[in-house]
Amino acid sequence: MNIGLYFGSFNPIHIGHLVIANHMAEYSNLDEIWFVVTPHNPFKKKSSLLDNYQRLELVFRATETYSKLKPSDIEFNLPQPNYTINTLAHLEEKYPQHTFSLIMGEDNLNHFHKWKNANVILENYHMYVYPRISNDKSTSQYNNHPKIHMVNAPIMEISSTFIRNAIKEGKNVQPLLSKSVWQYIDEMNFYKN
Repeated sequence: MNIGLYFGSFNPIHIGHLVIANHMAEYSNLDEIWFVVTPHNPFKKKSSLLDNYQRLELVFRATETYSKLKPSDIEFNLPQPNYTINTLAHLEEKYPQHTFSLIMGEDNLNHFHKWKNANVILENYHMYVYPRISNDKSTSQYNNHPKIHMVNAPIMEISSTFIRNAIKEGKNVQPLLSKSVWQYIDEMNFYKN
């Protein structure tokens, strides 16, 4: 199977994540999309994150009715901070029957050259890139690269940061979250302080 790896903090997972992942599963040659819940992104402050297992539970609830979308806690037991190259090596070893590809937004592609072992990743893995509204359109260095596939997915300008702030302000964010995710966040009083 060709597995698309969608890395993120998913703090919380929202309908934008689901729309993009489902689009990749339906309109590319990826068979499944795994939401890789990242315990600690080297570029993000750790303090604003919900507990790893709470975010995994949100992803589980968001994806349980989609046969091609799966939650993954593969990075929970890997050394911190997590680097994609290490996770890919671990996945290759654990699941030799699968082929792995990366899913990322066009904005992340602009900074891909800063990733640890970026050239090794690009030599060995395909990348599926979805469009983002951005003033920084410097992805030209990757134009026509045989391993980079631009996928014309819907542009989703919803952010987890916006959702967290809105909840803190007492705003209704239910339309931005799947029902089961909203219920869990509300029940657990997440992001209210």
